[in-house]
Amino acid sequence: MNNRTKNIIYSILLIVTVYAVYLYRKGQPVPIMIEGKTMGTSYHITYFDKHGRNFKPSVDSLLEVVNQSINTYLPDSEITQFNRGEGLKFSLPYFLPVLKKAREVFTASSGAFDPTVMPLVNAWGFGPAEPLNPDNLQVDSIREVVGFEKIQFNADSVWKTDSRTQLDFGGIGQGYGADVIADFLKAKGIVNVFVEIGGEGMACGINLKTKKPWEIGILDPASTREKLFFKAYALLKDKSFTTSGNYFNYREIDGKKYSHTIDPETGYPARKEILSASVFAADAITADAWATAFMVMGHERAIELLKSRSEIEGFIIYSNDQGGTDVFLSESLKTSIKLK
Repeated sequence: MNNRTKNIIYSILLIVTVYAVYLYRKGQPVPIMIEGKTMGTSYHITYFDKHGRNFKPSVDSLLEVVNQSINTYLPDSEITQFNRGEGLKFSLPYFLPVLKKAREVFTASSGAFDPTVMPLVNAWGFGPAEPLNPDNLQVDSIREVVGFEKIQFNADSVWKTDSRTQLDFGGIGQGYGADVIADFLKAKGIVNVFVEIGGEGMACGINLKTKKPWEIGILDPASTREKLFFKAYALLKDKSFTTSGNYFNYREIDGKKYSHTIDPETGYPARKEILSASVFAADAITADAWATAFMVMGHERAIELLKSRSEIEGFIIYSNDQGGTDVFLSESLKTSIKLK
């Protein structure tokens, strides 16, 4: 980009910012919207700021550092270094919080959420390595190195008891990234903000333009890439959200569709009646991890856990015996989620 083009863009941004401040002072809240690419997907952020500040450069820089810590697709990231070796001393502050949450949900879900499925993710073609399309013997062999109990860590380091064990934060990383950005914006004095990264995110305060809670649509599992439509709408205030589903992210091998969600117990892509799991919690990292766990364990166990755990709420869509779909909705969500 040449200097003339840059100057034009900066001039436009300045005009928009000045106008936004003018409208805000006139009593008309103006949302500031920024977007970009990160973690192999896109992000969208809407916030209200009486100063009209543009936080996109800071957000992009922050997400770049988070990726440098936990993104397996980056050849020099901390997690890639760890996967290649036997241990790692943290140099960035983003690896340890993800490990702590992973251990918490791994234990609470009886292993349904297990980020050490990385070798299986690669084998089935959903990671950065070339797919193996493994047979039964290969799957059994790979499963020997899977298990979060093989991961040990303290305040400054992480190591493994089996050098072949690897970590994959794909089932938790986008939610964590949304939390990091939401915390950054709140530290800047932003009260009303909506952060979304690849379908996971955080809704803080309200949408001042509508004077109502933030609203999200929950995708119908019958959607296609060409035709998207919603199963429900949710109103959110000071709550995180995430939806996991297998409708788009799959591989076809010999005419069979294989889900990107890997069951660490069997070593195979999960084949359950559950079609999608939307989870709501105080932070997006928690919601993201549990949504992944629910897709592995299936709707029956997911519903049991949702009924017994007050810190998470859920909206589960699953296939029934008649060839249709049924839904489960946590009792506490019935006033904030509307089915179409």
